[in-house]
Amino acid sequence: MSHLSIDPVAELSAAVSTYHETNDYGVLLERLLAVADVTDAEVLARAAEPYLALPEVAGPLYEKIVAVRPHDARALVILANSYWLTGRGAEATGELAARALAADPENRGAWHLWALTEGVPRERMMRWKQVVERFPDDDLARASLADNATGLASGERDREALQLAIRSYEFLRRKATNPEQRAAVESALKTLRSWTL
Repeated sequence: MSHLSIDPVAELSAAVSTYHETNDYGVLLERLLAVADVTDAEVLARAAEPYLALPEVAGPLYEKIVAVRPHDARALVILANSYWLTGRGAEATGELAARALAADPENRGAWHLWALTEGVPRERMMRWKQVVERFPDDDLARASLADNATGLASGERDREALQLAIRSYEFLRRKATNPEQRAAVESALKTLRSWTL
């Protein structure tokens, strides 16, 4: 494949299509790396955009992109997310998330991955609390805070964590517009309020 003759959009599309037909990851990886080796990082990022939800595709491509653009917070987050989803572990994912935060402290995805990768339940809950404080309208972060606080309250019989979970779910209930979402939050609240710690 020469640099002048390659169409990265077409090559990636063909590689992913073949992968979906054959499920042969080795062939997919070989083709992805061949495209990445001869494609400018910016062009590669644009060509990879349709495949961000496929971590087995996005990961290898974004390893090349991050190597060329090591302070690109969005690229770091995409790579970190790919690592997390493909089981590369909390350490590798957390390192990329920390680099993304250093590059752009306003990158919400970096904050989410930073919180998600903490292994100690209490510390993970506190990280989600920091994310919610930084992004008060982030319902996903608030739901993660509520979930982690609930786990801590249950596992360690922690009353403060229980109250934090209840407050978080109450906030989510006030914002809920979907009847099913509202019912789920109300069910969680009913359960939490019945606990005696």
